[in-house]
This record gives sequence, structure tokens and C-alpha cells, in this order.
Amino acid sequence: MAEINETPSGMRTHIGFFGKTNSGKSTLINALVGQEVSIVSPEPGTTTDPVYKAIEIAPIGPCLLIDTAGLEDETTLGSVREAKTRQVAEMCDVAVVVSVTEDNDTDRSLLSFFKKKNVPVIRVCASGNLPEGGLNGESAVLEVDAMTGEGVDALRQAIIRAVSTIPEPTILGDLVSEGDSVLLVMPQDKQAPKGRLILPQVTTLRELLDKHAKTMCVAPEEMEAALALLKEPPALIITDSQVFDYVYERMPAESKLTSFSVLYAGLKGDIAEFVRGAKAIDTLKPGARVLVAESCSHAPLTEDIGREKLPAMIAGRAGGEISTEIVAGKDFPEDLTTYNLILQCGGCMVNRRQILSRIEKAREQGVPITNYGIAIAYMKGILEKVLDNYSDF
Repeated sequence: MAEINETPSGMRTHIGFFGKTNSGKSTLINALVGQEVSIVSPEPGTTTDPVYKAIEIAPIGPCLLIDTAGLEDETTLGSVREAKTRQVAEMCDVAVVVSVTEDNDTDRSLLSFFKKKNVPVIRVCASGNLPEGGLNGESAVLEVDAMTGEGVDALRQAIIRAVSTIPEPTILGDLVSEGDSVLLVMPQDKQAPKGRLILPQVTTLRELLDKHAKTMCVAPEEMEAALALLKEPPALIITDSQVFDYVYERMPAESKLTSFSVLYAGLKGDIAEFVRGAKAIDTLKPGARVLVAESCSHAPLTEDIGREKLPAMIAGRAGGEISTEIVAGKDFPEDLTTYNLILQCGGCMVNRRQILSRIEKAREQGVPITNYGIAIAYMKGILEKVLDNYSDF
């Protein structure tokens, strides 16, 4: 389990290393990190499942290096390994494509994929014998000899430059200004980890501290007493989506309202697309198929929001039972056309790129997708109040 002061993987910049088998990806990562993270062998297919290494790269901060299985793997499990590599490609913020000196379809396919996804690419020749004029006529290729360390610092600087081009959204955006008072209404139910807060609460609190906001945290039953202590209504109230209606009925009209899940809809996803998906709930009929996408693997307890409460709310809206299918962690179906709706969790354990890839896939296949908090606000009839906080709505 991660230490309490560690940056979670979902908040780290994901940097993936891709290429053919035995192109030098693992050796390159080991040289970049300065320790043996990945096993290195001349035997093709040594890297099987992706290998993840959390590091800090100054000045960009927390990163996650991902060593992937080589493509064009002709071993028995090659197709399985390649599927895992494609899965990693969907969530990378920066791609390092490690090449050999001859022209090949694998590199071209990778470059085309990342160009379509608008992912910054760094091309590396790790063989130590980059031909004059560059690789395949392309001059903007780094030559790195991982065995001697020559070129490793140049690769690090290229990564820093690539990451600097990526927009960095914040949790609160412009909802809170310095000095604002903010009330957090946080139910501690069966799903809350014993002795800890859930990750969206922790990261939101940290950003509120960075913004120098005056913050008060209470359980729902203390909300009215907390409001009575304040001289003026709080600028913003943040709560759990499950108690949206409870908080809405008791909040001052002057205050803004949102939830941790809605905040993460903006941080990790696309609120406009999630709103369109929420409105599609009214088109569902009994027997509709709903995919529930959880981005972490947890042992569900009773009254689980994604597995029980939300499906029950949707079934009530549809006028009869619906069918739900659960996927967890990095799993997400390639074919979405058999579903009538996708319910995506807040995505606190994964990065923005992965959620956006899911949204893009759903859009391409014509399947509405929404987020837990947006869906609840819509079905509770308070989505307009929540969207008042965002200038695009």
C-alpha cells in the first residue's frame, strides 16, 4: 500500500516506453532511473506485463515510467502482451518510441497512433549507432547509449520539455479564490476507509490549502451547526454526490454547490460529454445494459455507489430492472456497442489521459457516457445548480 505522503499514480505524469522486442526499452529505463527496474536479457519477450516505476523528475515533479512488452512478439503469449501494451498506450501522457536503425511497420504504427491521440512523442535510437542523417530520414531522434550513459541526460531534458507542453488542469479551477470560505460536507459511511479519507477528499483539501482558502470539514449531521458558526455563507460547499439532495435542501442560496465526483469529472474527464451522457438516462428502458467502469479494484461493500445505488436509481427512472456489467481497474471493453450507457467513476486512481481515451472510444461508438456525480446531480434535479459554477454551461 502506498505511503500516506506519496503522490498517487493517478496524479503522476505517465511516460510510456514503446517499440519492438529487444529494441532496448528496459535498458533505457534502467539507465534513466539509475537502478534495475526492468529485467534485461537478449532473449525476446523478457518484459511480459508492463513494469511501473514511480519517480520524481525535477522540475516537472511526480512521474510514472512504464516499460511495455515489445511489439512483434512471436512467442505464444505475444498477442496477450501486445494487448497490455496497447492498454498502456491509451493512458500515456508522453510516449518514448525506442527504435532500431532499420525502417519498420511497428514504429510507423506507434507514431501514427500517438499523433492521432495528440500525445507528445520522443524518438530514441538506443543501439548507439544512429546513421548519419537520422533514423529513416528523421533527424529529430535522440541517440542514447544506455550502457555508457551517453545521451541519457538529453533524454531526460526531452521528457521535461514534452511534459511542459501538456496543460495541467486543477481540481478546483476558478471555483475558489484566495481567502474564500469553503465548507466540506463529508459523510463517513461504510465505504470510507477506516482511519483515512478517500483520495478525492485528500487532494481537494490539499488544493484548498494551496489556494489559502478558509476550510471547514463536517459530517452531514453537523452541517447546519457549522453554517451557524459562519458570519457569512461559504463561497462554496463541496460534498459527496450521495448526499447532494440533503445538502441542497440546507445550504444558503448564495453558496455554490459541487461534489468531489463532479470536481473529478472536470479534472480527469469532459464535463460537457458527461452531461450529455446523463441526459441519455431518460431514454433508457427496462432491460437496458449499463456498463459500470470503476478505475480501481476494491472489495465492494453493501450499498456500493456504482454497483448498487446508481443502478437502482437508474432502474427507477427507467421504470424497470436494468442489466449492469462491472469492469474495474484498467479493464475497459474494446466493443461498447452492446451497452446503452456507461457510468464512469471519478477516476481518482487513474490519470486524465485514460479517462479521456474512454470518453473518446464511447463517442466514436455512439454510446453515452457519464460520471457518477454528474448522473446523480441530474437525477436529483440539481444539475443546473452545480453547472452554474462552470462558465461553459
